[in-house]
Amino acid sequence: MGVKTPDIWGGDRTPDMERYATGVLALHASTGKLAWFYPTVHHDLWDMDQPSQPTLADITDKDGKTVPVLYAPAKTGNLFVLDRRTGALVVPAPEMPVPQGAAPGDHVSPTQPFSQLTFRPSKNLTDADMWGATMYDQLVCRVMFHKLRYEGTFTPPSLQGTFVFPGNLGMFEWGGFALDTDRQIAVANPIALPFVSRLIPRGPGNPMEPQPGAKGSGTEAGIQPQYGVPYGVTLNPFMSPLGLPCKQPAWGYIAAIDLKTNRIVWKKRIGTVRDSSPIPLPFRMGMPMLGGPMVTAGGVIFIGATADNYLRAFDVNDGKLLWQARLPAGGQATPMTYSVNGRQFVVIAAGGHGSFGTKLGDYVIAYVLPQ
Repeated sequence: MGVKTPDIWGGDRTPDMERYATGVLALHASTGKLAWFYPTVHHDLWDMDQPSQPTLADITDKDGKTVPVLYAPAKTGNLFVLDRRTGALVVPAPEMPVPQGAAPGDHVSPTQPFSQLTFRPSKNLTDADMWGATMYDQLVCRVMFHKLRYEGTFTPPSLQGTFVFPGNLGMFEWGGFALDTDRQIAVANPIALPFVSRLIPRGPGNPMEPQPGAKGSGTEAGIQPQYGVPYGVTLNPFMSPLGLPCKQPAWGYIAAIDLKTNRIVWKKRIGTVRDSSPIPLPFRMGMPMLGGPMVTAGGVIFIGATADNYLRAFDVNDGKLLWQARLPAGGQATPMTYSVNGRQFVVIAAGGHGSFGTKLGDYVIAYVLPQ
């Protein structure tokens, strides 16, 4: 479930509007009646809704019992693991205090749930975590960082400008993740791209209601009017003057989670700045992604979501890169696989993504091993 629009203002939300917002809702398929609801964010002011479909699996716990679970990856980097029969937590997610001090007219929940299975940073970022391709670039990033409000995850939106990390794009996004049920391993591709939000009071150029003939912005960044509430907002990735993220790399990983222990067993950087930087360096920086991984019964992960135009294959056991192929456009899609007469094909739609800045196209490309 998502949150009532506008995303980054909640002063006018009623209890009914927030009853089933930003969380996982389960219904009885035979009757449509509510089975349970688990909120993953309280009074969401950051667009931290559930970005992708949940994933279902039957796992074997440490006592050898089979437990039917639901995995709900969240933009915050938390991976909520719930008993899908009841909505009860299988992995603890205690409520913890979060920064306070909402903009005038709004409020902030005093606590938020933090799953113990997570990719979120273990500590707050500092200026030492700011990065640049040059010394000038790094200096500008650090100066900009110090001008923003930031007290950790769930720092409220502000007129000053708030450093949002994990960012509004999420650590998990709409690609979700993949399961290898035979090996009891989940494959995820979390990203680490900070955003900046800044509330804009109403005034000249920022009216309460749209002007006659006004059109939508058509993008997920820039000025968001948020008509009908006291503030508009600017929302952008936190980038350096050279157009690279100000946070030091990596900005994206591929990782594996042991479903029996709920621990991250390996994590590797994925992607280069070949298609993002004025200098097309081939270094494996770890790039932001849109789109999910796929894992085959043979133990091979396929993913093409990175901001460079590649489809890659990895060994599910250790994350070793096995193969990669250059795509003619951005691979912001989840690959699929099928078999014809016992011969396995892997297919991806390479269409790019306008908001992500990758090359656009209309390609559907299939790969197969030689006969």
